[in-house]
Amino acid sequence: MKDDILARIERELGVPGLAERLATRIQQADLHSLLLEVFRRRAEERSPADLAADWASNRFVRPSGADPRALARFDVAAFAALPPEFEAIELAPVTPLGTSSVLATVHQDKALASIRSVEVLSDATNVLALECAARRRKSAAPVHLAASHRHLRTSQFAGPLSFAHFRLFALCSAGRDLRGVPFHASALEAHLGFYARVARAALGPDVPLRFAVTDLAADPPRPAWLRPHEGVEVVFDASRTSGRGYYTDVCFKIHARQEGEWLELGDGGAVDWTRKLLSNAKERLVISGISSERICALTSRA
Repeated sequence: MKDDILARIERELGVPGLAERLATRIQQADLHSLLLEVFRRRAEERSPADLAADWASNRFVRPSGADPRALARFDVAAFAALPPEFEAIELAPVTPLGTSSVLATVHQDKALASIRSVEVLSDATNVLALECAARRRKSAAPVHLAASHRHLRTSQFAGPLSFAHFRLFALCSAGRDLRGVPFHASALEAHLGFYARVARAALGPDVPLRFAVTDLAADPPRPAWLRPHEGVEVVFDASRTSGRGYYTDVCFKIHARQEGEWLELGDGGAVDWTRKLLSNAKERLVISGISSERICALTSRA
């Protein structure tokens, strides 16, 4: 459909290959200037009525239905529960163009791109990986980062707990295997231990919690991944298909049982992004995130 639209635009303007020319034959700074002028002229033609209509209909700009006080309380508790090796950082609202599509197997159309070679942050773990790689270039010490951030994605999902923008609490751990201790295993244990504490504290003692771990590199799965976490059922999920090709070695999902169904709260696993960023096959990276917005929705229901 997109190809048909581009072909129609090029035909109507009488400029064959317009998209290709703009993408490859104009300097980046010149393209910025051109697009800035285009949007300046479009903005000049807009009226207050246009803004009001967009505010009512555009899913990207509507306020979240979450209680900001509940989100703030969750963030305070989550940051306080971080293991001591984790550093909390505040991320910018935008990140370099292609952050998600270059590092991960995510289509560029799922991120909202800007005319200044940046895109609205759609996955904090991609951005945390960039920061981890920057720090790993300067020091061989492991890097553990945490951030709470509002994400915006263009994909449309059905369901009462799916939104165009939403808040996630994310972790990212970068390092290497040391003296026979696999970095993935130790980082995974730290991430899951943190989520066990904060999810149980937020949801109370009566909501069943489950970590579903998938071993992507061994069959049968390695027992080292199935370490117990207090108050959480830990199981192997060999049937998982999502995330294969995105995660390497191991991945997991976090679920809470609500009204007889398992609701997904979070996701994570090992990825190869710092290997790509640092061109070093010895680098290891574990990422994860939990939906503070979904947790707050569950607590408000209760």
